Amino acid sequence: MTPTPPLALPTTTPTVSARTAVLRAEARLFLREPSNVFWILGFPPMLLVILGLVPMFRETSDGLGGIRLIDVYVPVAVLVALIVASLQAMPPVLTGYRERGILRRMSATPVRPSALLSAQMGLNGAAALLSALVSLAVGRLAFDVALPRHVGGYALALLLAAAAALAMGAFVAALARTAKIALAIGSAVFFPMLFFAGVWIPVRAMPDVLADIVVFTPFGAAARALDQAAAGDWPDWAHLGVPAVWAILLSAAATRWFRWE
Repeated sequence: MTPTPPLALPTTTPTVSARTAVLRAEARLFLREPSNVFWILGFPPMLLVILGLVPMFRETSDGLGGIRLIDVYVPVAVLVALIVASLQAMPPVLTGYRERGILRRMSATPVRPSALLSAQMGLNGAAALLSALVSLAVGRLAFDVALPRHVGGYALALLLAAAAALAMGAFVAALARTAKIALAIGSAVFFPMLFFAGVWIPVRAMPDVLADIVVFTPFGAAARALDQAAAGDWPDWAHLGVPAVWAILLSAAATRWFRWE
């Protein structure tokens, strides 16, 4: 995903207006990047459709408590969007801006570089949450997957997972000196996170020992929390606490090591 420099801002722009201009400019650039639109907004729902077309995914399974595999994979598709946005889309853009000195030059304008960071986190987070809604709609309309029965618990689990994902992306951007290194680190972390989210084996179907380990990761815990809320139960506080703790720790680490130039 090739980062694109933000639009220039007049140095006389008031801070609030300038921050709004940065957000608008970043939104336009984000939408002009086809890979962002496809991988964040299109790929997770498409993955869900492909899986749903496999006959065995539409059959009930005793090992899953009498539900279908496609029912289990809707929360997985939701998490995939967060993982893609945080580890593949955001870090190369931020490090690319820093590598080309854009963040340093922004320091001389009324807009601080933090405005660009918050705009990127907001846009990628919003795109991932929109993709989550599309995945829920596709599951319901195409495969008759029930909507989450505990909406409040589902929303909270999703927001905590998003916070952990974006903090992880910011941490990768803090560690990487260049956009290429950010992409390499993000890719190295990307596939383990997909595994923890249950892409290859749903967390609830993993062997007990493996499942007990996976729920200490942000996306493994989030997958279990989303499963519980989808079934109508309030998510276990431990499953909500794990992504919250990861979000706090990764945010602190990203703040500690992030460099604007």
